[in-house]
Amino acid sequence: MERKIAKELEAWRNKPRRKPLLLQGARQVGKTYSVLEFGRAHYRNTLYVSLEDSREYAAVFERDLDPDRIVRELAALMGQTVSVDGTLIVLDEVQAVPRALTSLKYFAEGSTPYHVIATGSLLGVNVAPKHQTYSFPVGKVDMRTMYPLDFEEFAWAVGEPMMADAIREYAGSNRAFLFHERALGLYRQHLAVGGMPEVVRTFAEQGLKPADDFNLVVAALKRLNDSAIADMAKYAAPADTARIIGTWASMPAQLGKDNHKFQYSLIRPGARASQYEWALWWLELSGLVIKVPLTSQGRLPLAAHVEADSFKLYLHDTGVLATKLEVPLHQLVHAPRAVSGFAGALTENYVAQTLAARGITAYYWASPGKAEVDFVIQNRDGDIVPIEVKAGDNVRSRSLARFAELYRPRELVRISTRNFGFEGAIRSVPLYAAWLI
Repeated sequence: MERKIAKELEAWRNKPRRKPLLLQGARQVGKTYSVLEFGRAHYRNTLYVSLEDSREYAAVFERDLDPDRIVRELAALMGQTVSVDGTLIVLDEVQAVPRALTSLKYFAEGSTPYHVIATGSLLGVNVAPKHQTYSFPVGKVDMRTMYPLDFEEFAWAVGEPMMADAIREYAGSNRAFLFHERALGLYRQHLAVGGMPEVVRTFAEQGLKPADDFNLVVAALKRLNDSAIADMAKYAAPADTARIIGTWASMPAQLGKDNHKFQYSLIRPGARASQYEWALWWLELSGLVIKVPLTSQGRLPLAAHVEADSFKLYLHDTGVLATKLEVPLHQLVHAPRAVSGFAGALTENYVAQTLAARGITAYYWASPGKAEVDFVIQNRDGDIVPIEVKAGDNVRSRSLARFAELYRPRELVRISTRNFGFEGAIRSVPLYAAWLI
């Protein structure tokens, strides 16, 4: 399964002053697979050490943190030889052994330039101030975050690479895309299936049968949800677990209502922010949710105008959300009007996770009245760009016009089922091209 992270790994390998790489992201997002494929393609051998369940490997880090000794002992345990330039050293789930994470500092400062990649699924949780009891290698590692497959990666995985290439070409010209309806069909598949590798692989291997049986896909998505809940019970403190699970369970209700602003009362009646602050942080740091805060002003700097108590939470993957909402996936793909009541939530979630995967910090904007713009971002030129998201082709909205009236942005963007082009001052971007913003 081709992933964009592969090019970033190659760029890291070719750096003249290469530091250890710390690759983080939600569980089962494809970190280990991508790193091992990278090792297979670019090194003579890979010294792969899974730290989560091995006491023997963890013991190697209990003595001094001399990199040469650590590598020598790990190689002996694995029965492998290590060459400096020909071996990729992979420390998988490094957060399970805090001293292994600390050791990355010594690898960075050591005289032997080993090629080291550490992966972490719950890294953010384990290094948060509430639990941190060891030294994080600040400034001594390169960091990357992996997300579920975006639309382009999904197209590659299901055998539609030429479709993705054509979309990219048309996006630069703003001409109407000739294969618009077919591309929308592929988008609906991606919306339903999501971008978690195991689920996408299940879908791609099964193929679209005449009966459109999504049972295997749904089963894979439910396993992911169950695994997430198991992690909450395993890795969170007992006092926090119930609140984290309760917050996670409230997500369908949070996104199923018309106003997607997060409400503590939907977790349980009488719930307060002070009680659930860590639960929200845990979900965010574990990569399971994406937080989009409210900015009260549509001008730079957006972060200076954030209202901390007002925010939206989106799930890391639309497939997981669709399953939690109990949306029939075959209807979402082939009869979207039948599930139109959930379309807005899923579509907004899709755009939120797409922006996050691009490394774009997103906010939403609301006026003292009823005007609200779904996402507001800053582009690479430093301009503020409001983005309105529509699940269908009914694009009438006064909110974008109100934002334009107040702040006069250079660009207005609407993401919907309509084709590329301009509608007055608004640039129309089809939902299948959101990854190109």
